[in-house]
Amino acid sequence: MERNYPVYTVTKKAELSLKNGHPWVYGEEVVDMSEVCPDGALADVRGAKGNYLGTGYVNSKSKIRVRVISTNANDRFDEAFYQRRVKYAVDYRRQVMGEDFDSCRLVFGEADMLPGLTVDKFGSVLVIESLCLGTDVRKDIIIPALVDYLRSLGETVDAVYERNDSAIRALEGMEEYKAFYRHEGLRTDLDGRAVITENGIKYDVDYINGQKTGFFLDQKYNRLAVKRIAKGRRVLDCFTHTGAFALNAALGGAEKVTAVDISPQAIELAKANAALNGIDMDFITADVFDLLTELYEKRSRDYDFIILDPPAFTKSSATAKNAYKGYKEINMKAMRILPRGGYLATCSCSHFMYDDMFRSMLREAAHDAGVTLRQIEARQQAPDHPILPTVKETDYLKFYLFQVV
Repeated sequence: MERNYPVYTVTKKAELSLKNGHPWVYGEEVVDMSEVCPDGALADVRGAKGNYLGTGYVNSKSKIRVRVISTNANDRFDEAFYQRRVKYAVDYRRQVMGEDFDSCRLVFGEADMLPGLTVDKFGSVLVIESLCLGTDVRKDIIIPALVDYLRSLGETVDAVYERNDSAIRALEGMEEYKAFYRHEGLRTDLDGRAVITENGIKYDVDYINGQKTGFFLDQKYNRLAVKRIAKGRRVLDCFTHTGAFALNAALGGAEKVTAVDISPQAIELAKANAALNGIDMDFITADVFDLLTELYEKRSRDYDFIILDPPAFTKSSATAKNAYKGYKEINMKAMRILPRGGYLATCSCSHFMYDDMFRSMLREAAHDAGVTLRQIEARQQAPDHPILPTVKETDYLKFYLFQVV
């Protein structure tokens, strides 16, 4: 098929990266252009010898100059192309999530070859975030294709809400906004709340004002791992946010559960979710670093299971060293508080805190705390957030369960 797109010629380094399966071309890696390509439009990417490497969205305002969406020179980027991409994404979740399909991540950006696009399903509501201009200008193809395919499977889709309020959009030359998406058969008058059930626990999801899309679905099965060993334990859930780990521990038969967060709004949300499930537990509004220090200084033995699920301490490689110190501090303090035979669940949701760094941090923290860790499980994000080995950015969540011995 004859190609009619502008041609972007890239460096040898970019060519090697693309051949190895990574879909991004950075601005400094473009050495020549056959013509200037409008932002959001498609361009072919070629090597120095003119060899075809892929076709992708161009954005001159972004550090990522081209996001490759296909390496098939015969692809036509019409409605049928995006319908296929949507179908592949949905069919994968139906297969791997099974009964958990009702609330899961339907689209995970580059892992589904739909750059910068996140779609979370909360029952009959879809919540969408778009961080790629090329994807954004095609939303009127992609979103209806998604809605129509789900409905063809017998799924109810009442509304689609766009959570496009991330500051990253401004860096990509896009406006920030939140709004219901208008399409035939979709409602725009809902109150922004959805009740979902995960691991047998109900959650009230605020998809208009909650963090990200309203609920973190990636820890679904990690929360189950906590639930399995919580029976009879006195649990301290740090950085509780919606109370999800705490609620799973309580449902698992924990003797006592205390949920901690520095945000009063998060504590109120966790309280509401506990009430929704008829679960009785304690809540503390406090800085986790300060609370762990206080418990250590008091030589407290109130807890024998501590869960550390902090927000990302780093969002770039430049701050990874400082993040390392922060992770080490909270983990060391938790290890010192726990009695012999106690349990620790600890995780990082930062891509830039690589797994080898995280494990090194845990070894140092255990050494400084004077304890030995016995690993129970090492886990990652749920499979609705699939990892592509060739795209390291898709591999971000580290989760470990240990016994202190």
